[in-house]
Amino acid sequence: MAKTKIYGLVGRNISYSFSAGYFTKKFGTKKELGNCTYTNFDIQDIKQIHGIIENTPKLKGLNVTIPYKEEVIPLLDSLSKTAKVIGAVNTIKISKDGKLKGYNTDHHGFKKALQPLLQPHHTKALILGTGGASKAVAYALRKMKIEYDFVSRKETDTVFSYDNLDEEIFSEYQIIINTTPLGTFPNIEECPPIDYSLFTDKHIAFDLVYNPSVTKYLRLAKANGAVTENGYAMLVHQAEKAWKIWNEK
Repeated sequence: MAKTKIYGLVGRNISYSFSAGYFTKKFGTKKELGNCTYTNFDIQDIKQIHGIIENTPKLKGLNVTIPYKEEVIPLLDSLSKTAKVIGAVNTIKISKDGKLKGYNTDHHGFKKALQPLLQPHHTKALILGTGGASKAVAYALRKMKIEYDFVSRKETDTVFSYDNLDEEIFSEYQIIINTTPLGTFPNIEECPPIDYSLFTDKHIAFDLVYNPSVTKYLRLAKANGAVTENGYAMLVHQAEKAWKIWNEK
């Protein structure tokens, strides 16, 4: 009988996450994966990750979500080249000797999800938020040769503020990507504080949130003609990439 293999998700307040359901379904549909399980590790401090690993001897890999994609880095033994460049980790591989190596598969998932939506005029993007997920999105956009700028509540020399977004900016940036958790279940009435009347049928509104499947952000953008996409396809693509990393020899 094959040895049990445990995988899981580390984050805070992660009952909304579909990751456990996705992998559990994957394991249930393939006989050779019947020895695999996936569980949520909901923790209040990222330093608790060491206790999780010590108390789960059959743990082979972890996904990392909000708010720990950056905080986890100092606790790891090494990083992949891409994770080092991005500055955020969403996948950890645990070696036989207990060493932790961080990877980023978010950029892969986002790129695969965005590409089918792109038209020739989609050349510039606004990234709403400046957290760990935004860094992976920025990396993917660079790889796709799409210019981008960040948007946050506080304006700096390199970051737009939400208050400054106007018709002129929206006409220049026609991909708008929400990388914040605003609108995630159960806080479904939250959304980024932008003027949604600025969206047109030339825009893509992409939301990394996938629960609910139609966030308030997507609903308001679509009402003004935008093409919309939630984060589920990105989740699937990044999850499958993580699975490959965990099982590489």
